[in-house]
Parts: sequence; C-alpha cells; structure tokens
Amino acid sequence: MLIDFHTHAFPEKIAERAVGKLAFDAGGLDPQTDGTVQSLKQQMTVDGVDISVVQSIATNPRQQAKVNDFAIGINKDPAIVAFGSVHPDAPDALEELKRLAEAGIKGIKLHPEYQGFYADDPRMKPIYKKISELGLITLFHAGQDYGFPPPYHAMPEHLKNALKWFDSPVVAAHWGGYGCFFEVLEKLCGEHIWFDLSFGYCSMPKAVAQAIVDKHGTDRLLFGSDMPWHRPAWEMRLLNTLDLSEEDRQNIFWRNASNLLKL
Repeated sequence: MLIDFHTHAFPEKIAERAVGKLAFDAGGLDPQTDGTVQSLKQQMTVDGVDISVVQSIATNPRQQAKVNDFAIGINKDPAIVAFGSVHPDAPDALEELKRLAEAGIKGIKLHPEYQGFYADDPRMKPIYKKISELGLITLFHAGQDYGFPPPYHAMPEHLKNALKWFDSPVVAAHWGGYGCFFEVLEKLCGEHIWFDLSFGYCSMPKAVAQAIVDKHGTDRLLFGSDMPWHRPAWEMRLLNTLDLSEEDRQNIFWRNASNLLKL
C-alpha cells in the first residue's frame, strides 16, 4: 500500500495552461504529468501509488468556490482524496470551510506565498479555529518556494508559532520546510506536527533526511511526491537509502496517512 499525501491536479480546461505557467515561474521545472487527474492516475499506476491526496490552492478570493467545486468533484474518485482551500481575504472563508466539511472534504491546503500571509499572522486565527472546530487537516506549503523571492511566509518558526491556534492535525509540506532543513531540525522536529516528505529527492542531503527522521520519529511522517513536479518513484529512491525498519516504512508509506485521513 502506498499513499501519496502531496500531489496536484487541475480541471482539464485549464490544466495545460496552469502547469505551463507554474513550471515557467519555478524556473523551468519539468512536469511529470499534464496536470489532469487522468494523467495523475496514469503515473500513480506506473509508480505503484494506491491513493493520491490532491492539494488545491485558492490563489485569490474570487476563485475560491471554483477551486473547491473541483475538489469536491474529484473527491468521489476512490483513488483520490481531495483537499480544499480557502483564501484569507475571502469574506466567506469560514462559511466555505463549513461547506467543504459538509461535502466530505477532509483537509485544507494553505500556501502562504500564493495567498499572501505569514503562517503565524494573528488575522489567520479565526480560520485556524474554524478548521479545528470542523476537525479538518491543514497542510501548509512550508519553507522556500521556487516561484517566489524571500522573505518566505511559512518558515519553521512561523509554523511553530501557529500551532497554538490549532486543535486539529497540521502538516508541514516538504520535510517540514523546503530549503530550511536545519531550521526544521532545530525548531519543528519533536513538535506535534506532521511532515509530508515531498520534493526531497535531489534537494536535500541524505544525512539531513536521516536526522529529521531520527529526531521527529516516523509516527508523524507522510510519504509525498509533489507530483507533477516530482514522481513518487523518485522520492522512494531517497527513502530507500535511509535507515528505516519495516515498521517505519509502513508508517511512512501508508499507515500514518490512512489513520490521519480515517480511511
């Protein structure tokens, strides 16, 4: 069993344009799917993934409802678990969270770079509290982002500060923070937060990956790829070089995600 906790897909109408723009803005990343759910599922079959968690982002208040309509629609596919998103500047963000929960959505993706807020900004407190009240999971893009210059808005210190406003699970993407792994070791490892292990292959030293695993423990680590930007098979290569017991591997590859998602 393999659950990929961090993937992306877009409505067929806009998938090609969206993937092309994101790849260009990130400095020419080579997408491994065409951005559609169908293409994602094809790559899942090739790489042995049973379930993908699709992380959508509302990059402005106007598109919030459409992004979430797409998530609700694809969430009916047994191979997909879709997360919704709300924008901090949307006047109906709290109502939208309730709509998502009532539609069976299990989590929310927040991207502080695209959405223009610091993870520990007090103005986010009502949104975090509503997410907690509804029992939803929150996944943050964490650390640096290829498409944005510094300063970055979801560094380990920001995420650690924000945890006090949550009573439901929080996941920090990209090993707790892309490009700031030593800060992750210092400030986030050991906190009550999950890390998805996406986009680690060829972007972090093996020794640092092992240190994060050893210090944080494997009961709050989630396999992830960030497809279409990385493939699950690539991330597996990194994990297969680490000192992991069979129990550790099962925790990371599917058991933690299954428990978190209540599958």
